[in-house]
Amino acid sequence: MTPLRVVQWATGNIGTRSLQGVIDHPAMELVGVWVHSADKVGLDAGELCDRPATGVLATDDIEAIVALGADCVLYMPRSLDVDEVCRLLESGSSVVTTRGELHHPPSLDPEVRARLEAACTEGGSSVHSTGSSPGFITEALPLVLTSVQRRLDGVLIEEFADLSRRPSPDLLFDVMGFGRPPGELGRHRIEHGRESFGPSLRTTADALGLPLDDVQASGEVAVATAPLTIAAGTIEAGTVAAQRTIVTGVRGGQPLLTFRANWYCGTDLEPSWDLRPTGWRVAVDGDAPFDIALPFPFGIEEMAERAPGYTANRAVNAVAAVCAADPGIRTVVDLPPIVARLG
Repeated sequence: MTPLRVVQWATGNIGTRSLQGVIDHPAMELVGVWVHSADKVGLDAGELCDRPATGVLATDDIEAIVALGADCVLYMPRSLDVDEVCRLLESGSSVVTTRGELHHPPSLDPEVRARLEAACTEGGSSVHSTGSSPGFITEALPLVLTSVQRRLDGVLIEEFADLSRRPSPDLLFDVMGFGRPPGELGRHRIEHGRESFGPSLRTTADALGLPLDDVQASGEVAVATAPLTIAAGTIEAGTVAAQRTIVTGVRGGQPLLTFRANWYCGTDLEPSWDLRPTGWRVAVDGDAPFDIALPFPFGIEEMAERAPGYTANRAVNAVAAVCAADPGIRTVVDLPPIVARLG
């Protein structure tokens, strides 16, 4: 089999892990790396991701990337640039991205959708958005679990993150608002949850033949019942020690698919919440119900090393299916099951 020629676009936490995955993959050839930072330009791809030298040097020139004629670009910047993606697609390179905007094509701005589809037609290419959350936990796993249902009353997808041993006071106290008097979760956080997870929930609902009438988002907090000492400092009694963002896909006036993100620094809370170890839970309420727990089996000290793989690896594993797909914006429903080729 001829190896797929792949470009890595951006080398942040997720992109660096993805770059390792391409270099190590038995059926892929790394042919290019695009970087945002000027100080990375000219560096060997191996140097950027703790691998031996590859002979592939990083560039910040999109036309140099286009000239490579890659089969696929793994597109992982901090924000989606439609002009960039269209240029890549027009050139004939398919795109796999961990950006969440493309999970549900009908939710896109009609003009943006038309531009992307036209670029795919011109280049004979396809684009697919995936990852862990949203992605694996909001699409792939729920679709597997519902494959044994003939009646579905609802699906609850929960994400848990124990932040008690994260030594990041600026993030926890200043940005996220832990340790402050209780109030409403910031509206920007709630809207970010809706924008990030709403499209993915809609894709899952569409696949089940149960399209959503609406996607709603809300947030709530819980306070510490006693002073709480964590790695980042102290959370006083009566101040915020846990936060939730809830994104609910509604059909017929009832919740059908719900994603609930739980961030917490302790478990002695008011009100009391059912908090689990860092990881995921998927509960299916139907005629063949499930309650699946997926805790991450490692400590917080390993989180920075292991967590990026959950998102990056699925994107790398999707490349072959996306390259073989018909031109267009392709969702998880349009592709065969993503299978990892490990040898």
